[in-house]
Amino acid sequence: MIETLGRYKILSVIGQGAMGVVYKAVDPMIDRTVAIKTVNLQLNRDELEEFEARFQQEIKAAGRLNHPNIVTIYDVGRNDNMAYMAMEFLDGRELKEILAHADDAPSVATIVDWVAQIAQGLGFAHEHDIIHRDVKPSNIMVVRGGLAKITDFGIARMPSSAVKTMTGLILGSPRYMSPEQVIGKSLDHRTDIFSLGVVLYEAMTKTPPFDADNVNAIMYATVNTHPPAPSSLNARVPPMLDLVVAKALAKTVDERYQSMKELAGDLNEVKRLLASAQPAATLLATKAPSPPKAISLEALQGTGRYQKADTEVEEAKPLKIAKTFDSFDATLKLAAITNQTAEFQQYISDTKKLKAYTGEGSGAAVKPPAAAPRKPIPPARDKVPSSTGSMKIPALPSPAAPDTIVHLAVIGTLIVLALGLVIYLVVQ
Repeated sequence: MIETLGRYKILSVIGQGAMGVVYKAVDPMIDRTVAIKTVNLQLNRDELEEFEARFQQEIKAAGRLNHPNIVTIYDVGRNDNMAYMAMEFLDGRELKEILAHADDAPSVATIVDWVAQIAQGLGFAHEHDIIHRDVKPSNIMVVRGGLAKITDFGIARMPSSAVKTMTGLILGSPRYMSPEQVIGKSLDHRTDIFSLGVVLYEAMTKTPPFDADNVNAIMYATVNTHPPAPSSLNARVPPMLDLVVAKALAKTVDERYQSMKELAGDLNEVKRLLASAQPAATLLATKAPSPPKAISLEALQGTGRYQKADTEVEEAKPLKIAKTFDSFDATLKLAAITNQTAEFQQYISDTKKLKAYTGEGSGAAVKPPAAAPRKPIPPARDKVPSSTGSMKIPALPSPAAPDTIVHLAVIGTLIVLALGLVIYLVVQ
């Protein structure tokens, strides 16, 4: 392992690929930890000059991309055998490594969140006329806190002559290429949309949408076949994500999302719907409160409703029945309320036959028999002044006829029964 590269002091090897080695290093001038990615330059002189010019141009362009979802590039350099770039050191894991561990597989909502972040970062790059061209899980880093970052900007933009001698970079990720990239058409930013759709599909299903035994078969599938819906391979994937993936993986560029902003917008909407369909995980009330301690009534005496009174409370007196209740109207109402109209029908008929009955709703259904008029007794002349007029004394009623007495007795009995029924209902 080399000890220094430029002004950077090499600490350890992070990884190694077909193009070169990635080192963890420190910049002694500002004491900052960085990651240095090297690219082997096994080219002739003409190719080397062309590649160096292109490499410098792309690195400068990527260095202007200041976005939270894009890895920050600090410096670029070269020596006789390699070119290198120093970038921010990310304390996290590649998406490729995360998907390889089935034990701690991320949820669909988490995957959607990560891909939406990458779409926002790529969208920012596209606004600055920079196309990644090599979007794949190994170029996506997930750091602490769930922040996703896209790496390796510009590395895939190699001169056509250099591709022939460094096939590892191009043929190492053919399953993430767009159809127009496979057949060699001119590319625009929508090629990255297709590649990110492939990443989303694979992350949710653990299966690449276009896969085969060799590179040619993979490229043929990319151009000609349509993969099954993600929900058919993973029941946790909602049908709305099937539509998003299908639009991102459209064969023709005009049928795809026309910008990363559109794709990120749909993914964020899916994320919102997934979150609303799940129980809240950030509630403060995460468990039921502890049961209170038992408190005796003696301990409560002297406070609140258990406070002792200074004087004894008088017992409540029973309510009296209003005098106006003893009427034919009240009996009819009682019979209607208790659904006993049939039982009182005979009583109602007998009462209506009475000459004293004046009609329902009178308030006093039965009048007492009229008193027989009597001649007034002349007042004594010596006791009552003539100026006051004569005083009339009401006459006593005459004895009632026998049939009237019977009817009154029946009415009284029924009223007593009605009162008893009312008292019974009140007690119940």
